[in-house]
Amino acid sequence: MRPITLTLAALALALALAAPAAAGETAAALTRESALTAIMERGVLRVGFDTFVPWAMKDKSGAFIGFEIDVAERFASDLGVRVELVPTAWKGIIPALLAGKFDLLIGGMSIRADRAQQVYFSEPYYFSGQSMVASRAKAADLKTLEDYNDPSVVIVARTGTTAQKALETHFPKARKRLFEKEPQALQELLSGRAHAFVSMAPLPAQQAAEHPEALFVPVERNLTNEPNGIAMRKGDPDLLNYVNSWIQQIRGEGWIQERYHYWFMTADWKDRVE
Repeated sequence: MRPITLTLAALALALALAAPAAAGETAAALTRESALTAIMERGVLRVGFDTFVPWAMKDKSGAFIGFEIDVAERFASDLGVRVELVPTAWKGIIPALLAGKFDLLIGGMSIRADRAQQVYFSEPYYFSGQSMVASRAKAADLKTLEDYNDPSVVIVARTGTTAQKALETHFPKARKRLFEKEPQALQELLSGRAHAFVSMAPLPAQQAAEHPEALFVPVERNLTNEPNGIAMRKGDPDLLNYVNSWIQQIRGEGWIQERYHYWFMTADWKDRVE
């Protein structure tokens, strides 16, 4: 029995010594395959987004500016690479990420369970919410949110967004008209073909301020409170860890709060756009 015991002990020792080596090889392979490593070797961070005031829009020179553009540029700068902006239609933005058209999706995307089935989300770097603006001509007699939940009421929003989800949740009985872009939905409202428009705050309140004779904010509070995260392809814990660590850093500095205040709480940037 003694030789067998010695053999088993030797085998156990060999396995114990091999395990750390195997783990180290696995970690090294993951690092080599990480998108973070590829980004740094390439020297370029590709960021996907769609235009949505004030998240991302073109200035008078045709360059992209906005809250998410600031976030993308700061992330790339801190990583030591340059940023390549990849404007992408919202309805196809997750498929484009999965297809490798860009590395990160930094575009005001709310963290949702159905989306998390397809992508990794970072921890939230800010919170947003859906709000509503209404037509003075069409909705003057609608006094409460419940009044808008009626088959005779038409509410417009951008398709494929959490605004559409908010419509389905808060106004299931209302007639819904969905558009590819916010300006199309707003035109429907301003032309008198809709009672209200739902979108991410602060856009509805900004529209009411720009068109006080035609529009008003029926309720001050947001319809939702949504965490927003940076999205990336699944299977890359190295990149996810870096993004989360970076978010904690910029929040701790107060940088993200300052940028949010500039873009969402002031109109100081208005003269930069057409």
